[in-house]
Amino acid sequence: MTSPLPEVLRYTAFSSDPEGGNPAGVVLDAAGLDDDDMLAIAADLGYSESAFLTVPPEGVEGRTERAYGIRYFSPKAEVSFCGHATIATAIALAERSGPGELVFATRAGTVPVQVVAEGGTLRATLTSVAPHIEEVSDADVSEALAALDWRRTELDPAFPPRIAFAGNRHLVLAAATRARLADLAYDFTRLETLMHRLDLTTVQLVWRESDTVFHARDPFPVGGVVEDPATGAAAAAFGAYARELGLVPEQSVLTLRQGEDMGRPGELTVTLRADDPRVRVSGAGALIG
Repeated sequence: MTSPLPEVLRYTAFSSDPEGGNPAGVVLDAAGLDDDDMLAIAADLGYSESAFLTVPPEGVEGRTERAYGIRYFSPKAEVSFCGHATIATAIALAERSGPGELVFATRAGTVPVQVVAEGGTLRATLTSVAPHIEEVSDADVSEALAALDWRRTELDPAFPPRIAFAGNRHLVLAAATRARLADLAYDFTRLETLMHRLDLTTVQLVWRESDTVFHARDPFPVGGVVEDPATGAAAAAFGAYARELGLVPEQSVLTLRQGEDMGRPGELTVTLRADDPRVRVSGAGALIG
């Protein structure tokens, strides 16, 4: 690439505090970048993902205004969808052109986003692609637990392991105690190998605090980082998982707290509707620096 690099913005998602939530790089005009350029920018930033806006394909759900193509890169590879970088990008756009509806064309499908102003804070809500849940073999669960150094007795029996998809694939494992979730020290290479074989983006580790409040952690070795501080795609997948297995009512509003054990607390709101299989994930955002 011979032209100058575009401006790389830094936003956090799922927190109004720049010190909380999940940081993302945001490039609002990536038209002049190739794949290597985007990967290099993402690697240089070192965030779990960065988002790059491009020209949308024609006829994105009939929209021509405020519609964008978007691509996501971790420090190691491109990913099909990233929730927190979507929220961060929507907040950045809303700061420049006002709240309202946006449409992002991702590799996983079309993702509408609604941005609203609440008491001086911008909040963005993404609507996932159609989710689905699938079984995971007992052998693969055993391998994941071995990589995590977890025992089966430390799992919550009410939450069976499953692979959940709402744009990306995530292995959902539920800890029986908050202490088990807090103590995360895993075999990076071993878990990465399993995740590549199962085509997983993260492992979604959760603990249920109450009927509607959950704590989550997301190891992300396939992206080149130990842990993702706040994971919108996994939150959407978890919402679909919990609804399909009858662990929450078909119509629910769930709160996922993530990043507390990393010193970057964030809050993700997951909304399930009885009349729509898609999952909505909401959160605040803030400019970093």
